[in-house]
Amino acid sequence: MTATMDDVLDSPLRRQQELIVTGQVSACEIASALVARIERRDGAIRSVVHLSPDAVAEASRWDNVLPDDRPPLAGLCFGVKDIIDVHGQPTRCGSHAHPHAPGQAGHIDAASVTALRQAGMVPLAKLATYEYALTGPAFDQPNPPACNPWDTSAITGGSSSGSAAAVSAGLMRVALGTDTGGSIRAPAAYCGVVGLKPTTGLVSASGCFPLSQSLDVIGPLAACVEDAAVILEALAPASRAAADIGQELTGLRIAYARDWFVDDPAADPDLVRAMDDTAALLSLLGARIELVTLPPYQRLEDAATVILQAEALQNHLVGLRNRFDAYGKDARRNLLTGAVLDAQDVVHARGVAHRFRQEVDVLLAQHSALLMPTTLGTAPKFTAFADGAVWTAMRTMPFNMSGHPAISLLCGFGANGLPLGCQLVGGFGQEALLCRLAYQLEQSSNHSARPAIGAEPVSLDYP
Repeated sequence: MTATMDDVLDSPLRRQQELIVTGQVSACEIASALVARIERRDGAIRSVVHLSPDAVAEASRWDNVLPDDRPPLAGLCFGVKDIIDVHGQPTRCGSHAHPHAPGQAGHIDAASVTALRQAGMVPLAKLATYEYALTGPAFDQPNPPACNPWDTSAITGGSSSGSAAAVSAGLMRVALGTDTGGSIRAPAAYCGVVGLKPTTGLVSASGCFPLSQSLDVIGPLAACVEDAAVILEALAPASRAAADIGQELTGLRIAYARDWFVDDPAADPDLVRAMDDTAALLSLLGARIELVTLPPYQRLEDAATVILQAEALQNHLVGLRNRFDAYGKDARRNLLTGAVLDAQDVVHARGVAHRFRQEVDVLLAQHSALLMPTTLGTAPKFTAFADGAVWTAMRTMPFNMSGHPAISLLCGFGANGLPLGCQLVGGFGQEALLCRLAYQLEQSSNHSARPAIGAEPVSLDYP
């Protein structure tokens, strides 16, 4: 049977490249079809803030290059969170306060964009972000917040909101995001896609507007684990992130941090069941599951928040002095919390970070990975944010503070039909092992039977 163009767009990147190399489809056709999808679907999703007018032409140029001269991902498209620079495209950081005027383009590519271009990829679009990767959703930014493709009355999570929404809606297979406290993983969980936070420092942050340099990480959001691994390998070849895809899990020991969420009042009962099912599935796949105890969660999140707020304020002092009124209300409130912190607060927080990193290293010396939820429930509705930012329960920030890599993937659904995400955390530089684990979970679950990637929006009701 001949594959339709929708089949092609919903195929993993390696399969798309195989179809191009064998002449069954062209890079130009794929890029053109993605643009058409964006034009058809994104009115309800609002993930794209700038569509490159040159993407189809850039993809087309690869159609005239001999297969032996083509890099591994030649002509395939990706999206970019709008705090990461792309040559010829504007960087607005989701804010009226950003110095780049509307329509003004950045001068050079960020290092992460350069790496994907060297693999032959084409930046298709800049994607929505919460203002300066801070809090949201908010309606006083240059663009309204992105909506969750599973239910457009629900949020995507932040701050890589547009990246998660675009991938979930099938507008592109992969997109770059940033993760300072969970901003890749939480949107991935809420939107039912894969989010991979690499080891801190593995991917260069050059050309990305900083939020908190100690915690910031650039990584991929993707339609499947294989795509996330392929992109990370392009971003950081030394990671060999896709090298172990398909290998069995027999003999691996997984530390299950069940006590980090099971008694939390914010934990959705459906999430608890989904996590236990995930642990059971890993066991059936040959891994050995062992319950472990981690340090109390809240003090870790509090310490990470101190580091984030102190560094964020320093990054925005000039902007707040010169353009205070141009910042959104929630962004101003968020940044000014850093003003109440003193040097001793930060020293104490960094001490908590150091001890936690050591404790995780001890656990990971005896286990292949840690298992826990990404968020403690499904995506909230926009109506919950009518009066401003609302705290949502996650289990992500401590691993920005410790620097360990983590991957989030779909592990089930809530009673409302929205996705739930689980998270695997590994040792420094162990992205290949995380992708191996996540791939086997993804392939062995029945979640793919549910409409997600490429599905039309469930609802068109949004504020």
